[in-house]
Amino acid sequence: MPVAARLVTTVTAPLSSPPPTGRPDRPGQPHRPAQPAHSDRPGPLPFGLPQLRVFSGGRRLLVQQGDAEVGAVALGGAESPGVPVGAVRFPAPWPRRFGEVAVLPGLEVAVFAGTHALRAVAADGSTVWEVRHGCWVCGSLHPSFEAYADDPRHRFPDGGSVTPGSDGTLLWAHVPGPLEGDDPGAANGHEWWLVLDAASGRVLGRAVTETVASGSVHLAGPDPSRMGLSIGVGEEGSPALRGRWNGRRLVVERRAEERFLLAVSPSGRWLLEVDTGQWSLLLLDAESGETLAELDAEGAVPPPHPHNSTSTSTSTSTSNDRVYWDFDAAFLDEDTLVAGTSESDQQSGRARHWLVDVLTDPADSRPSGLALRGEVAYPAGPVVAGAVVAAGSGTWATVAADGGAVHLWESA
Repeated sequence: MPVAARLVTTVTAPLSSPPPTGRPDRPGQPHRPAQPAHSDRPGPLPFGLPQLRVFSGGRRLLVQQGDAEVGAVALGGAESPGVPVGAVRFPAPWPRRFGEVAVLPGLEVAVFAGTHALRAVAADGSTVWEVRHGCWVCGSLHPSFEAYADDPRHRFPDGGSVTPGSDGTLLWAHVPGPLEGDDPGAANGHEWWLVLDAASGRVLGRAVTETVASGSVHLAGPDPSRMGLSIGVGEEGSPALRGRWNGRRLVVERRAEERFLLAVSPSGRWLLEVDTGQWSLLLLDAESGETLAELDAEGAVPPPHPHNSTSTSTSTSTSNDRVYWDFDAAFLDEDTLVAGTSESDQQSGRARHWLVDVLTDPADSRPSGLALRGEVAYPAGPVVAGAVVAAGSGTWATVAADGGAVHLWESA
């Protein structure tokens, strides 16, 4: 049965609108338009898709990374969802293919997870702090980006990731060793999961990940002292790690292999994962790691667009036409989530998203199953593309295919 969605608002992506001038906008201040930063550049602009992050208190931050700069827009919470309340742009120290970026919720700095260093940059381009680490390509402690910028071997490097905790005071990062100041002989060759003081860059704790990664993704929950980390290691699998900062050291649990962390419930009690083959959604107890429920895509989700007259597929059993879950999902509340099959839908039609109910055992109030309620029916208007994104306060988001806007949705 279709489940109707209502468009809450549409937000223009940070690098698709004129940049602010002077100091970053603050709550209550009007946006001050200016000329686009790259108005003299011909052709398409090198922007990535905007990323939406929800922090404690319902604060939302929309971040978009370009080769020359990073744009960030702070959005209102539940009372004014999607309303911009602050905006800033940060000069980028290197092109975006050399690493990811995270912006602190107060818009004070952007932290770039580069090939050779973590670097916090202020809006005026000055370096607030830097932590150099082993190069993702060759393991060397490069003194600067310029030391390898023109080296063909470093043109398309692997990389890690960085993200703030839910309150923005702690920063979590996945980097290769050694760190600057380490004994190179003792630390080289390891990959580290770091917890840093976000304001100063001081490393508070770290743990070896025991991986040789090609990439990683962090998953934050409501508790700022806890974090999830999915690490891609090519054909050898993808371990899912759970970390806890107890104030003295980083405690890491290697929960599962061949898993990818998707979402955390608003209370932080439940985790949603998908296997790396994207066959099944798995609901877990966040504290114990126990798997409480599973939902297989095949059998629960209809084949991709059976109404599509151009498709001759009648089965989901082959690798070419099987339906499978995306690597993104969102909890709307403790009992409801939205998941998609947009990746497997690409060849046969529009992206499809699904409302999923968390079934609860009344005897102990613990989840006992996952049930597909129905396909999300979007109204005419914005073209829905790609996966769903968690947006907090019972909403979810989709990103326009060209990266120029983000649409916030709720159940009608």
